Amino acid sequence: MTHCSDNNEETDDGTEKPKRNQTKKSKGEKHVSFPPDEQIVSGFAESRTADRKAYSCLTLAEVMEAYLQSCSRHQVQPRELVLQQLQQGVCVGGSMERLDLKGERLDHRSCEALEVVLKSLHFDFINLQAAQLEENGASSLLDMILFYESTTHLDISDNSSLGASGWRALAHLIKQSVRLSRLDVCNVSLVDYPAQSLSKALLTSRLTALHLHNTQLSGRPLYTLVGTLKTNRALKELHLTNNLLNSYQDALHLGDLLRYNSTLQTLELSDNAVADAGLEELCDGLRWQTAGLKVLLLRNNQITVEGMHHLAKALPGLKVLQVLDLGANLLGNKGVQMIREPLMMNSSVLQLSLTQANITCEGVVALAEFLAESRQIQRLDLRQNEVKVGGLMALSLALRINRSLARLDVDLTPSQEQDEFLKETETQLQTEIAQRCLANASSSSLQTETSETSTTNQ
Repeated sequence: MTHCSDNNEETDDGTEKPKRNQTKKSKGEKHVSFPPDEQIVSGFAESRTADRKAYSCLTLAEVMEAYLQSCSRHQVQPRELVLQQLQQGVCVGGSMERLDLKGERLDHRSCEALEVVLKSLHFDFINLQAAQLEENGASSLLDMILFYESTTHLDISDNSSLGASGWRALAHLIKQSVRLSRLDVCNVSLVDYPAQSLSKALLTSRLTALHLHNTQLSGRPLYTLVGTLKTNRALKELHLTNNLLNSYQDALHLGDLLRYNSTLQTLELSDNAVADAGLEELCDGLRWQTAGLKVLLLRNNQITVEGMHHLAKALPGLKVLQVLDLGANLLGNKGVQMIREPLMMNSSVLQLSLTQANITCEGVVALAEFLAESRQIQRLDLRQNEVKVGGLMALSLALRINRSLARLDVDLTPSQEQDEFLKETETQLQTEIAQRCLANASSSSLQTETSETSTTNQ
């Protein structure tokens, strides 16, 4: 397959066929007229479906043999990893779980040889991470994945040499694919043309999950992306870990995104520098969320007790947010005490993570008071904090009242410097906490089953 050539290519049996972006012409035909758009689309879909059916009847052994012949035709060494997966894989209805090419060096000819595999099988996941894709090979391979609708989840991370053609093909895939739902493009630079190309593609994309970790999205690239996502009504998960996002313009743009987008359900901003001022912008955006964002991950963002002022104002009015991660931030006991009452007033948060948040027994007692009042909290994570006997005792007492908490995570290893009595007491309290959480979880499951049964009977 040649990405931008007008020449015909050979099928696997050696006969010629038109390019994927061409249409056959009858001999002697001098005038061309096109049917209505809906007929063009349906005709293309029928043609592609017929082509797929012709190959979906192949066994994995036959696909492997066809791949070997394709490699011979393209004068390239067959990839042992591909052969191994075809040999050991399980195919159900023409679909396999994954095609893992992570770390394989895929030059242009190696990509061309893979066409017979992509046309014969559907994959839940195609992993092209660190495949050293270069411009021609990348554009060719991405064109194939689009044409044959080969996967639901594509990872093309750690490929820094896609070039203009590769990014153009990726944008076309994002815009046109009806099957691709998750895309990972991590550890590459998304500035200038890549950022613009990706953003424009998302205007009409059907993607529901986008992972852009460590892509230098801070500044204008983020502004470009957010401008598109404000009107996007398909994307439900946006993961932006480790992008140097700051507390000024970046947080302002993300706050605007929350103000105007009610489709996004998960926003991951861990390992950035949103800080206290940035949290204020995010909280301003959260107040506009009457439907949408359920998960906000802010782990390791230089947030301190000052940021809890802004969160305390926002929490009582939040109706949608269910999961909040504030781990690895310097909140301290004062920060926890500041959000204790707002958490009591909140009616949506089900899971709260405060791992490694510089909390001691004083802060844990405040959280225990919140637990005693809460009717909906389901999980609380307090690992990597100084939770000693006093804090554990407060949590245990709170769980005698609380009926919703199904999981409470605390460090299970007592300090070696403690005497035997304190070690034994901590162990007993941890056991009691675990048992009460288990009882709550069982009770909740039973209530859910009863409710479902009642609904079914009605």
